[in-house]
Amino acid sequence: MQPDDIGRIVSASDPKLSPDGSTVAYVVSRVDLEANRYRSAIWLAAADGSSAPYQFTSGEHGDSGPVWAPDGRRLAFTSRRSEDKDGKRKGTLHVAPVSIPGEVVTLAERDEGFGELAWSPDGTRLTFTSREKLVEEEDERKRPPRKIDRLFSRLDSVGWTIDRPNRVWIVAVDGSAPPRALTGGPYEATSATWSPDGTRIAFVSARHEDFDLDEENDLFVLEVDAPVGDDGELPEPTRLTSTDRSWSDPSWSPDGERIAALTYDTQDAALFGDVAVLDVATGAHTVLTDDLDRTCAPFPGARPPIWAGDRLLFSVEDHGAVHVYEVPVAGGAPAVVVGGDRAIEQFDAVDGTIAGSASTPTRVAEVFARSSDGDERPISDVGATFHTAVPALPAEPFPVPCADGAGTIDAWIVAPEGVDLTDPATKVPALLSVHGGPMSQYSFHWFDEFQLWASAGFAVVYCNPRGSTGQTHDWARAIRSPLAKVRPGSGWGGVDYEDVMSVLDAALERYPALDADRIGILGGSYGGYMTSWAIGHTDRFAAACSERACNNLLTLETSSDAGGFFRFVMGVDHLDHPDEFLRTSPITYVKDITTPVLILHSENDLRCNIEQADQLFIALRMLGREQEYHRFPAESHELSRSGSPRHRVQRAELILDFFRRKLQGAAEDAAAVPSTT
Repeated sequence: MQPDDIGRIVSASDPKLSPDGSTVAYVVSRVDLEANRYRSAIWLAAADGSSAPYQFTSGEHGDSGPVWAPDGRRLAFTSRRSEDKDGKRKGTLHVAPVSIPGEVVTLAERDEGFGELAWSPDGTRLTFTSREKLVEEEDERKRPPRKIDRLFSRLDSVGWTIDRPNRVWIVAVDGSAPPRALTGGPYEATSATWSPDGTRIAFVSARHEDFDLDEENDLFVLEVDAPVGDDGELPEPTRLTSTDRSWSDPSWSPDGERIAALTYDTQDAALFGDVAVLDVATGAHTVLTDDLDRTCAPFPGARPPIWAGDRLLFSVEDHGAVHVYEVPVAGGAPAVVVGGDRAIEQFDAVDGTIAGSASTPTRVAEVFARSSDGDERPISDVGATFHTAVPALPAEPFPVPCADGAGTIDAWIVAPEGVDLTDPATKVPALLSVHGGPMSQYSFHWFDEFQLWASAGFAVVYCNPRGSTGQTHDWARAIRSPLAKVRPGSGWGGVDYEDVMSVLDAALERYPALDADRIGILGGSYGGYMTSWAIGHTDRFAAACSERACNNLLTLETSSDAGGFFRFVMGVDHLDHPDEFLRTSPITYVKDITTPVLILHSENDLRCNIEQADQLFIALRMLGREQEYHRFPAESHELSRSGSPRHRVQRAELILDFFRRKLQGAAEDAAAVPSTT
């Protein structure tokens, strides 16, 4: 795989089953490198494989988010099929007939776009979420100043949110009236879902006093047709939960008496999602997955639990895999329903049929269907042409014991084509990759970056050190500050760093073809943190790429769009313990960095502000250390995943060029380096 091959990538996602379970709607996404944009179309296929899939929408302008009408004869979806006078694409909402005559109907256009579509049970209305501009002035030079009166006023890849709250809206599907807002105030509202009788919606919001100073999100219900006040004031929703934990992704029971949802205990600082059931009348809830000790809110891919008779279906991260589980609503042991060495990134279920999109280390995401008898069949094969042109290199797992005996680290290695890593006569350079988060995991999924690096002749080693998800709550909590009052740990740069180095040591011992003198380290976000931290604490790496990194945790707490949140992750705040934030910051140890460093950052990154890269660059430049710094314009924290295709290619070229010069160029015997052509 070469950087330009990013333009060949095609994948399938977001499967949605029709109400009778017979048909799967899903999204096929592709990269248009020449136009420097992404395109996506909705496809339909028989869930039993009795007919071939076919493209349902044009896909020229980003068709996505398919949702079936209750009668299964129409499909709602979002797109960007309209543009304003300046050529900027607007979000559009559509309903298309599937098994009845008719034309595609455009229900609404919004600059802010559409999300989280949901049909009313009678099929006459749709709810969706969208941001509302409270000040319509487009010319920023004429715009009044923003009043900032709470934390989390911006969001990476979105921009200002404090004057653009996310609302729940409703619109008639016959197009008889424009959308109207159901929620108001300065509050964010998400995850709207209809009650079975169609009279209420449940949604997630934080509407309590000083809601920006804690982590609690509550579940609310709202009468859909409650009268609006004479002054236009919207009716107040009813809060179901007690503002003592955080809730998300609600799902009504078929009888409308209970709501299943994801939740986590903010006092425990676990940040792990559990599945719970809430009694709508009393607010009493039961957590069903306490004993599972795994997160039920994979990132990405968390979804509302699905009611399946007396069970609930949900997703679980487990040792690099993402599986579908079930748990009895009355309580009992959770069990795997759909497993395997793969990442099931999304799924849907109807009457025993499960449709999912899954990826493996050698296959892009494809859609499959599994019948109630356990028979599973592929639905899509959109990546076949890509994989034929660009064959994927496999990943080999190799579990590594923690140095302190605290458990086992999940680790993998990808070898360059034709290289036997157990042959000591062959010496190849290696790249050690650290994921972001830190509360996420490298999983059994296809990752373009690993294929790029391995194709260029580098062995690729990656792992899930402590602080990651995929294992127990305690595994993820292990890097909280030792000063934390609840669940103290080692702090960032503690046992997580030890685990990363243990994986490196184990890889060098297990695979003698790895050249210990030509090892690079790289990562983005928290992975960038660990890269900067590692080269400030060891000289074992010959080169490093620190990307969109957290280099100064003290300034990150005030410059990030999530400023004020890191105290929950650390367990202490920067006002009382600034020294602890600095103790665990790579910038504190910058004088000890002697490794050549490639610094990559996006200028519009709100999660890790560009000042994080500037601090590292300025210090290294003043110290006269070897560094290269590249800033990507008009990109956010998501550059490597959803940035402009051309920037993604340029980023890949920069990384490969840097490590080729620093690692492959240093080889004593150039013939030992596999060809990159």
